[in-house]
Amino acid sequence: MKVQGNIVDIENKRIFKGEVEVANGKIVAVNETTHSVENYILPGFVDAHIHIESSMLVPSEFAKIAVTHGTVATVSDPHEIANVLGVKGVEFMIENGKKVPLKFNFGAPSCVPATSFESAGAVIDSDDIKKMMENPDIKYLAEMMNYPGVIYQDEEVLKKIAWAKHYNKPVDGHAPGVRGEDLDTYIAAGIYTDHECFTYEEALEKLQKGMKVIVREGSAAKNFEALIGLLPEHYENMMFCSDDKHPDDLLVGHLNQLCERAVAKGIDVFKVLQAACINPVKHYNLDVGLLKEGDEADFIVVENLEKFKVLQTYINGELVAEKGNSFVKHADFEVLNNFDTDKKQISDFEFHSASEKIRVIEALDGELVTNEIEVGSLIKDGNLVSNTENDVLKMTVVNRYKNAEPSKAFIKNFGLKEGAIASSVGHDSHNIIAVGVSDEAICKAVNLLIENKGGICAVSNTDEKVVALPVAGIMSDKPAEEIGKAYAELDTMAKNMGSSLKAPYMTLSFMALLVIPSLKLSDKGLFNGSTFQFTSLEIK
Repeated sequence: MKVQGNIVDIENKRIFKGEVEVANGKIVAVNETTHSVENYILPGFVDAHIHIESSMLVPSEFAKIAVTHGTVATVSDPHEIANVLGVKGVEFMIENGKKVPLKFNFGAPSCVPATSFESAGAVIDSDDIKKMMENPDIKYLAEMMNYPGVIYQDEEVLKKIAWAKHYNKPVDGHAPGVRGEDLDTYIAAGIYTDHECFTYEEALEKLQKGMKVIVREGSAAKNFEALIGLLPEHYENMMFCSDDKHPDDLLVGHLNQLCERAVAKGIDVFKVLQAACINPVKHYNLDVGLLKEGDEADFIVVENLEKFKVLQTYINGELVAEKGNSFVKHADFEVLNNFDTDKKQISDFEFHSASEKIRVIEALDGELVTNEIEVGSLIKDGNLVSNTENDVLKMTVVNRYKNAEPSKAFIKNFGLKEGAIASSVGHDSHNIIAVGVSDEAICKAVNLLIENKGGICAVSNTDEKVVALPVAGIMSDKPAEEIGKAYAELDTMAKNMGSSLKAPYMTLSFMALLVIPSLKLSDKGLFNGSTFQFTSLEIK
């Protein structure tokens, strides 16, 4: 097989007329030739950090869509399913991913549970990490979110890192806002990447100290605009990632969109493609071809180097997508779950108080970080209730692994004027998380998810919608187009109920993410992510 076009030699920064000759899944020659084909041939895109589970699709269904956007490989942390099902969940992701051509590169989740301040469905300790590191299918130690554990030399945390080093596998970082001497300690432990930078200055310091910065642009956390200005000078040490990508967004595009945006800013196309195609392969030592003789035949054909419209995607010499059509076939799989809690009563969501002021989570659109603010209470019959006029709504996290009292808090910026929304995608432990205008609406939404053993839903004054997620309570067993359409309808319903957030469900899912400052809610209570300790809802 021969494919003709303008060959993009990224590392040597040249483009030439040529053809790629493929045999037995490998590139046997890249030749300069004369022809009239105007398309461009380049290595495929690699997402340098993504939780496949956040697409609400199993890997085989994710692959179907991703290849149409020129993605040939991912560096994937199966942390979400691991928090529900442990090592068994990681094995599910690996085996399901093997059923399709896209090259999933899974890591061993380093933080299961993410913290001791929440209830997860499983535990992965350093002995489990050792066993996983022995497995050639495990490519790295996934993001070390417990940065306080690294900084303060927690023995179990350091053992996990040591096993990764023993097996010569990279350790991924996660250190939002960590600077100065704390950052020095974090890097000295052997952690050389971070996808959590949300300011230019933070990312620059990390680059200057030898870290590789991964520019994240997902469905909720969007750091592209803040960080992309660093790429022209630091392109050899930067990569692109999604982190979390919801199904409706994935249907529209993937890393091809980031390349288009970067080039539109006037950044050298070779530098952009170095970050999108080359750096992840080299940093993680992936079995992904880079358009050289002898490499696996993993490459894409695009219409031009401005819009990056993908015409063809090849993986191991196989044409897996062409002009928006995916040739990745459906793969059967067993549905696994871990969901065991009874339906709740309205009274379970009451919070009796006489406090005049409360501590409130301020959600920030497009950010995982939150602010802590003080707000005057609204109390009816001794119960703290939502204040829709001030957009301060009651929020709850319900343990889905056993019967326990729901935790309660209040959140600003969700904007709902009626009803409630809820999700069993609640990073990192994936308990049920809900926000609503009344205890009745919150209870109804929570029970809808308990009935379905996982999913996302909305309940209004006149309607209710649910998208069931039976695979671990976080993924669908349906195709991407179906789940993407259903999710988009739910997203629209939430916005029609008043939410002004770009991605209300994605934002909701991160409001239980304790490792990101500053104020979050776990099933055990309100948590200060800056001091890493519980705090009170009431201000006395």
